[in-house]
Amino acid sequence: MNLFLWLEILAAVTLIGMLITAWVAVAARANSNDLMPSEQAAALLLGTLIPALGIVVLAGRRIAIRRAGGTTARLHVNLVFFFSLIAAIPTLFVAAFASVLFQSGVEFWFSDDSRGIMENANELAEGYYDENQRAVGLEAVAMASDMRFVLERLPVTSPEFNDQFLQQLLVRKLSEGGIYRRSDEGDARLVYLQDPLADRQRLRVSVEDMAQIDAGASFVSRSSEQRNEAIALLDSDSEAYFYVARDAQPEAAQLYRQAQNVVRSYGELNQRARVLQLQFNVALFLVSLALVGISVFAALRFADRQVKPLAELADAAGEIGAGNYAMRVSGRTGPDEIGLLNRAFNRMTSQIERQTDALLGANHQLAERRAFMETVMESITAGIISLDAEGNVLLMNSSARRLLLDNSEGDVVGQKLSEIVPQFAAMVREGSASEIVQFQRGGEPFTFAVQLSPASEGMVLTFEDITRQLVDQRQAAWSDVARRIAHEIKNPLTPIQLATERLKRRYGRQIESDSELFDELTGTIIRQVGDLRKMVDEFSNFARLPKPIFRQEDPVDLVRQALFLQEVANPQIAYGFAAEDDIPLIACDRHQLGQAMTNVLKNAAEAVDTKAREEEADLDWRGRIVVEMGSTDDAVVVMITDNGIGLPQGGVNVLEPYVTTREKGTGLGLAIVKKIVEEHGGEISFAPATGGGTQATLRFAIDPAVAIDPAEGQA
Repeated sequence: MNLFLWLEILAAVTLIGMLITAWVAVAARANSNDLMPSEQAAALLLGTLIPALGIVVLAGRRIAIRRAGGTTARLHVNLVFFFSLIAAIPTLFVAAFASVLFQSGVEFWFSDDSRGIMENANELAEGYYDENQRAVGLEAVAMASDMRFVLERLPVTSPEFNDQFLQQLLVRKLSEGGIYRRSDEGDARLVYLQDPLADRQRLRVSVEDMAQIDAGASFVSRSSEQRNEAIALLDSDSEAYFYVARDAQPEAAQLYRQAQNVVRSYGELNQRARVLQLQFNVALFLVSLALVGISVFAALRFADRQVKPLAELADAAGEIGAGNYAMRVSGRTGPDEIGLLNRAFNRMTSQIERQTDALLGANHQLAERRAFMETVMESITAGIISLDAEGNVLLMNSSARRLLLDNSEGDVVGQKLSEIVPQFAAMVREGSASEIVQFQRGGEPFTFAVQLSPASEGMVLTFEDITRQLVDQRQAAWSDVARRIAHEIKNPLTPIQLATERLKRRYGRQIESDSELFDELTGTIIRQVGDLRKMVDEFSNFARLPKPIFRQEDPVDLVRQALFLQEVANPQIAYGFAAEDDIPLIACDRHQLGQAMTNVLKNAAEAVDTKAREEEADLDWRGRIVVEMGSTDDAVVVMITDNGIGLPQGGVNVLEPYVTTREKGTGLGLAIVKKIVEEHGGEISFAPATGGGTQATLRFAIDPAVAIDPAEGQA
């Protein structure tokens, strides 16, 4: 048998003994109204309460042992037991203090001294109340005597009487006064009244009041919350009565009534004091037991609630230690410490799991993000350059590399912008927000529209190549000029030629002197008109180049035909031709493609002739033009290489209209070629040839509809 069982038995025996003792002590005073001494009452309460609380605490511990089990039983039982003790001990002290305090208070309030103080206070209140009424009555008698003397000399209606009456009221600190006479009907009739409120309807003197005065009373007084009133005899012969009133003090009347109520209540409570003493002690005993019982029940629930999550956390920690990072505790997640611990544990496991997954997938995410950024940057046609505050390049997309560096493989990140593109660096130094910048790459001029925007740690340059746009604008302008020139010049050419031929036929035989000079002059006019007509035809061809009619043609055959015509026309030049196998058919306008090849070959032949005139002393030099053909997935490429005088210096764009290096050239031949090539979905470019001369590269799209408009080609 353990210690706690012995304690339970001892507490039960003690409780039974104390209950018997308390019953005997109460029964001994059953026929007496005397209170039980405070020491005895407190001792009986504590002696009964201590074993009762012990039984409740020990019973709670026994229940905790029965409900708990496993490895957490000790913590569960200790929580219940100590929580019960923490609740029981303060309750015991509070009950003892309350009992002693109550018993002491009861003895104090129901002692002879307290009873005497209460009665004296009541007598004092009654005396004060009666004295106020008696003072008003005496003032009424005195003032009635004075006013009786005044009435012997002055009538009631005179102003002097009114002044005397008011003076009496003020001197005696009265609020109102009046004179009444008994009427024939026996009631009081108002004769004179001084009232600030002028209330003549209020009954101030009753029949009973007059009867008491007639019976010999010197005055009759009464009191209310508003005023203290008194009636005295003014004149017995005329049966006149004098009335005065003084404003009452509501606080005094209220205190008087309260004093009477307190004395009455005190008397009633004094008769029930012994019963109240017993009821209070029993109530204090039951409330203390109830509080400790509730505490034991709450401790049981609290222990269950607190211990279970700890066991779950221990199991979960074992799972985490075994590598199960997906383990979560599904218990409480409230604002208390256990909930905080559960949330912290779940956050810890979640972070461990996320960090593990993040470590495993970090390289994959970085690769995807890098690919995404590269795709975005590569999809932008505009050039983008990111700079730091010192002007060093942080980023340059492929479009910028293609436009500025000709797709060079060198790494430009970290280099100064002034070393790569000085024109852009000058714009950055000047702080211009936008500017048109001229740029040369490989001897070819480019025009860029540049925008400068500030960034968080530097700035960003964006630019677009508007060279083609400017060329198209100039070409459109020159086309308009060509139409105007053709229209203005062509009309007078035919009349001039016809008039000259008629002069020659009609007057050629009549002129006898200088006939040869006449024939030479008219012939010159006719030849120059023919030259002008050819020039106008070129203007017209440039301005109104017909829309190509696409058919499937063999490009090798078309190039051979154009080359054959040039070989026949220029036997002094050595021509060469080479073509890859399996060059596909292309959709083209047969006539326009031949015209383009003819113009390029003629330009090459003229460049060779010019070079030949410069190399007349060198007998070993001979002009040479080589035509090579190849193909890609979507185009046929024709390269024409000559060893002539080469491209003009100074960045002149030979593809623009009216740009020529020949003395009699119109500058429209290559412009027409460029227009034909572009309408065939291709492009033309010129570059210096190895060893001197020029290499022209023409690309013709296999399917121009797809090359010009991909959406149209797919449709």
